Amino acid sequence: MLAKVTSGATIGLNSVPVIVEVDITKRGLPSFTIVGLPNKAIEEAKHRVRAAIKNSGADFPSHRITVNLAPANLPKEGPAYDLPIALGLLMADGQIRADLTDALVLGELSLDGSLRHTNGILPMTLLAKEKKKKKIYLPETDAKEAAIVEGVKIYPVKSLLALVNHLTDVEIISPQPHLGFQSLADNFEAEFDMAEIKGQEHVKRALEIVAAGGHNVFMKGVPGAGKTMLARALPGILPDLIEDEALEVTKIYSITGNLPPGASVVSQRPFRAPHHTTSRIGLIGGGSRLMPGEISLAHRGVLFLDEFPEFPRHVLESLRQPMEDGIVQISRAAGTVKYPAQFILVAAANPCPCGYLGDEKRQCRCSPSQIIRYQKRLSGPLLDRIDLHAEVPAVKVEKLTGEGIVGEESVSIRKRVQKARDLQRRRFKDTKIKSNAEMQTQDIRKYCPLDNESLNLLRQAVSQMNLTARSYYRVIKLARTIADLGGEGKIIVSHLAEALQYRPKEQIF
Repeated sequence: MLAKVTSGATIGLNSVPVIVEVDITKRGLPSFTIVGLPNKAIEEAKHRVRAAIKNSGADFPSHRITVNLAPANLPKEGPAYDLPIALGLLMADGQIRADLTDALVLGELSLDGSLRHTNGILPMTLLAKEKKKKKIYLPETDAKEAAIVEGVKIYPVKSLLALVNHLTDVEIISPQPHLGFQSLADNFEAEFDMAEIKGQEHVKRALEIVAAGGHNVFMKGVPGAGKTMLARALPGILPDLIEDEALEVTKIYSITGNLPPGASVVSQRPFRAPHHTTSRIGLIGGGSRLMPGEISLAHRGVLFLDEFPEFPRHVLESLRQPMEDGIVQISRAAGTVKYPAQFILVAAANPCPCGYLGDEKRQCRCSPSQIIRYQKRLSGPLLDRIDLHAEVPAVKVEKLTGEGIVGEESVSIRKRVQKARDLQRRRFKDTKIKSNAEMQTQDIRKYCPLDNESLNLLRQAVSQMNLTARSYYRVIKLARTIADLGGEGKIIVSHLAEALQYRPKEQIF
């Protein structure tokens, strides 16, 4: 007898349907074969399914069993096919009768028949909605993650036996109620508050602009000046994630297994801080399974690269295309996938190997050749893609010990940032653009008109500061964000003047 159960496979961030076909033939010796390009985890499903069926009180068919995962030319991986295979076996053996044409089934089985946490739940649920499936059966621990999708009945399954009882009307499983995105948002507290950071008002202003427009920033300063604290305080002033952004981030975290079991959605902007020994695959993504890297895990959030020049040059150079396009395309022999990578790059570095070049109190111990080699680790094209370059000097002792000097709290800065982002959302409502930093050349011409006085200032800046064409447009985008923070509809000379202050003062840094 033949039985069919619909499941799914995740490719990149999206899922495609996979039909699990189970055929039981009473002729020939007993065997259990899985075909359809399964990987090792699926091959081992034979043992998990056999034990789960027996420990659930059902009979495992002692006949010739063939399981086909269609389409056969698509590689399958992961343990999510355990439940549909077990269900198909029971249906093909005639132990249960059920109509699953309008349902999608997935889940990893334990040996006792209970269901374990499975990665990629959100993409699978979106697939069920796309294919107009009315139901989806999945592990109980992952029901909240799926419940963010409206239009599909989510059935949280505790075990194989519970699902069999549900399908045979012995004990009905209650569907998981839909969870609205707004009900899942929670208050976020950053590691540091801006008020805790003494001095560095000009850098705080730069980070406010960064948060408001989604721009990249490079902070250079002596050790102990507060670069890391400033970077870790940045999430506290970032605007709230909107629903479609949160779903994008959640899909990435779901397929990589970074979404905690029982969680429903990523409601806060990510903050990723990989070590400088991270490989290119770890940063960009790839590997044998073509998984997302740190830049995709930082999508719609912050990617903090401390000790920027210490990263291998080939690793840093691989950032250039994602920084420009907001996506990363990974091509390997196994296939090609695209992952979103619209992140805010926050880079921090010392001015030289010892860290004290240009410091007022400590003398630099590096030779000129050491300084040049250190600075040349960062290429001009990479630095040209960074909108803001901020000097972070050592904090004066008066500000460290001064009592009664309290800086502005992150909460109040965040309110201004949120107003600027709301303004941008209204401006770009008919486009895919979420922030000023995402504007392309044609968008800048459309949304950032300049008067004659502003154009004259830019002409002078191009000739005196040797701005490239890319830098020219990045200055305009930055000025647009500064204007948004001030609630101004038009870009004026003062906005451009402030934006030009954040261009690098030296040829290398």
